[in-house]
Amino acid sequence: MIDFELGEVQARFADIVWENEPVGSGELVKLCQQQLNWKKPTTYTVLRKLCEKGIFQNENGTVTSLISREDFYSAKSERFVEETFQGSLPAFVAAFMSRKSLSDEEANEIQRMIDAYRQGQ
Repeated sequence: MIDFELGEVQARFADIVWENEPVGSGELVKLCQQQLNWKKPTTYTVLRKLCEKGIFQNENGTVTSLISREDFYSAKSERFVEETFQGSLPAFVAAFMSRKSLSDEEANEIQRMIDAYRQGQ
């Protein structure tokens, strides 16, 4: 089972992997040095933790994802709605809209998604 809880640092690291995969572990060390100013042990520690969470794998020095970025965040969002709003997407949207208004462009985009969903049924 995948652990969907990522701290800020783990999320930044995950983005580097997703953007560059498949990536050799040596290359990943270089990328993390450049982008996060990390040393080699830090990179390997965070990689090991995210492999333990079921997000990545490191086989024969090549790091790849076990779940895509899109699937990860989609599942994380679904889990949030399930846990916080008893699975009710309308309740989530109502709570969101009570604190933030939608622009016309955002409302139109949401409507297009709903229309596309209905046409696909």
